[in-house]
Amino acid sequence: MTTLLITGASGQVGSELVCRLHGRPDIQTVAKNRSALDITDAAAVRQAVQRARPNIIINAAAYTAVDKAESEPEAARAINVNGTQNLALAAAEAGAALLHISTDYVFDGKGETPYRETDQTHPASVYGQTKLNGEHAALAACPRTIILRTAWVFGTHGGNFVKTMLRLGRERSTLGIVADQFGAPTAAADIAAALIRIADHIAAGNPTQYGVYHFSGSPYVSWYDFAAEIFRRAVAQGVLPQAPALNRLTTADYPTPACRPANSRLCLDKIQAAFGIAPSDWQAALGSLKDYA
Repeated sequence: MTTLLITGASGQVGSELVCRLHGRPDIQTVAKNRSALDITDAAAVRQAVQRARPNIIINAAAYTAVDKAESEPEAARAINVNGTQNLALAAAEAGAALLHISTDYVFDGKGETPYRETDQTHPASVYGQTKLNGEHAALAACPRTIILRTAWVFGTHGGNFVKTMLRLGRERSTLGIVADQFGAPTAAADIAAALIRIADHIAAGNPTQYGVYHFSGSPYVSWYDFAAEIFRRAVAQGVLPQAPALNRLTTADYPTPACRPANSRLCLDKIQAAFGIAPSDWQAALGSLKDYA
């Protein structure tokens, strides 16, 4: 029997992890949302790990308010760095592996090609810097750590771009969408599936190369392209009576407190070779947009 401890269990990915693990007879799942376990509390983390005695910890807890982090750097650091380190230290003490979710924001987005795990990181925001520092803290504290960097996460739980577009589509007849930032939407359910596949690989005793991996969706698109597809489907499925008119914006046209990477494309060769994990098919994963309403 494998015991998995999941933190951030009510978030986008955490909720999907709990759903997918439900009914697995070979896995005992211990799911903790923020109210049940504050990962910034080192003593509480250590106690929770000692009580659960997990083989694997999946950290789906994070401070993800990208713009707010610019004015709340300490709050972002507490969760993304200190909280991650607390989990890594507890995992190492318990002899458990740690699977930790990170982000494309560890890169500045100025590259011309999809980013590989070995490419130089250079965060351009407080959020990105705290996530990178969290990666370093986890890898230093727990040798059996896998960092899963992902991007443009969407799902039926929590807030995300799909839900925002549907809300704005009901409220406005015209929308401006950034068209010069490129990446790949990634379904939270597919991130959960990838994490579970890695956990199963580790639990089976297979040789595992710990370290950093990239996982995201395919094909690559701009935010404008993604929005256009959301509205096309919303009208076709009867979720919206009509689509708003979309105007292409540049990043300069839409200033935000935090700098967004222009290139959020991630190279997925490493994770496919190591675990046989294919990219997230975000077009298939969108499914029925009624689920996002």
